[in-house]
Amino acid sequence: MSGQSLTDRITAAQHSVTGSAVSKTVCKATTHEVMGPKKKHLDYLIQCTNEMNVNIPQLADSLFERTTNSSWVVVFKSLITTHHLMVYGNERFIQYLASRNTLFNLSNFLDKSGLQGYDMSTFIRRYSRYLNDKAVSYRQVAFDFTKVKRGADGVMRTMNTEKLLKTVPIIQNQMDALLDFNVNSNELTNGVINAAFMLLFKDAIRLFAAYNEGIINLLEKYFDMKKNQCKEGLDIYKKFLTRMTRISEFLKVAEQVGIDRGDIPDLSQAPSSLLDALEQHLASLEGKKIKDSTAASRATTLSNAVSSLASTGLSLTKVDEREKQAALEEEQARLKALKLKMLPCIENYLFNTVQTVVLICLCSTSKLPNDLLDLQPTFHPSVHPISTGPQVGGFDELGGLLKPTVTSQNQNLLIAKLPPNKLVSDDLDSSLANLVGNLGIGNGTTKNDVNWTQPGEKKLTGGSNWQPKVAPTTAWNAPTIVREGYSGVPAGTGAGGLWGNPLVLGEGERWYRDRPWGRQPGATAAGARTA
Repeated sequence: MSGQSLTDRITAAQHSVTGSAVSKTVCKATTHEVMGPKKKHLDYLIQCTNEMNVNIPQLADSLFERTTNSSWVVVFKSLITTHHLMVYGNERFIQYLASRNTLFNLSNFLDKSGLQGYDMSTFIRRYSRYLNDKAVSYRQVAFDFTKVKRGADGVMRTMNTEKLLKTVPIIQNQMDALLDFNVNSNELTNGVINAAFMLLFKDAIRLFAAYNEGIINLLEKYFDMKKNQCKEGLDIYKKFLTRMTRISEFLKVAEQVGIDRGDIPDLSQAPSSLLDALEQHLASLEGKKIKDSTAASRATTLSNAVSSLASTGLSLTKVDEREKQAALEEEQARLKALKLKMLPCIENYLFNTVQTVVLICLCSTSKLPNDLLDLQPTFHPSVHPISTGPQVGGFDELGGLLKPTVTSQNQNLLIAKLPPNKLVSDDLDSSLANLVGNLGIGNGTTKNDVNWTQPGEKKLTGGSNWQPKVAPTTAWNAPTIVREGYSGVPAGTGAGGLWGNPLVLGEGERWYRDRPWGRQPGATAAGARTA
């Protein structure tokens, strides 16, 4: 089977609908395609383990759920993805796995769909056992042996005797589970099992390096141990020699499947004389008769053994460093390719940004309006104004001064009649006086009397026979006066009196009279005044 199955697509679509990007990526990493999980999916899941807002239990449960599939491909890829996150993901992922009572229960897994299913099921059972032991080891010692600090001041080299005798057997159990994968080059026939083997190979290098340093520390302390401790230490060392033989065979398989020879360490065994020296020392503590040996000979034997094991550790470290360097170079190459891919987008963004900055600079050099009223379109009169001068302000309904933006012909006439440098006051009475007193009324004559001596005096414009009257000082109680000739009342029907002659109202008077504060009591907007 090759390519994503219909089930894979449906499952991914379901997680897309529910909005679970993590579960969707898990499904994409564990499809039915007979190939290892894609790097882009693994990288995304690694990044998820580093995000504090990602639910690690949910991520792990998604992987566990995929191991319940009946297809060996899906189950195997689920184990590979889990292993990859344990090695390269944030430590809190393996911490969560270690906190669970059970992980993978695949000891009875069997895919009966075909001959390949039978063969791969065997490796799935072995692989799941190793991942379980890896998590259990972390639970016991609270760190990952493949990630501990190494060297003369490393974790395994500086551990005290009591703790060392308890820790080294844990490494042995994990190493046994790894080597029990027991695959040969003829069985590495597809991309899925090959991906699992590469992860096991890298774990074997780092795990054996920690194991080797623990043995060096053990040998350095052996001749100072108590009898029971020496007995445990001797048993640990014998098992170490057995596992060194097995790890050598494992590395040969790696070389056969094409792993570079420079990535495979050289394992140097301690001289056989060391084992004899250890056994004789234990026998002496038990009171048995032993061969005569001097402290100097034991020290020489021990020094040679430690030197051989240290050489092995150095070789393991070089392989590990080479792998890290290769990973760094691969990451740099990936970033370089990404930069080249994004370069057109970056150039387009910069070009648009420069255009925007240029437009802003050009706009900033032009005159910008300081008043919102200046944003209104300028009115261009069809008749040339008689004269130019400062604009005269108008009043709103509350008597406030407004700045006009549209200049009419009549307003230009008013502007021409204003005295130079005459300012319009914010005072209502003074403003009205200046406005009405400067209106041009009649046969082209100009009213130059702009002196207002009494706030109550009302100066109005009219015909040629009009004579100004002084308003009485008492309260206004005269009969209704009708202004004929404008309000629609026929001439002669009024009593004559003060306003008996038809009048032609000036522009300023009409504007003044139509304002609410310009009407006499009882007056209407149509032009009639009532007393």
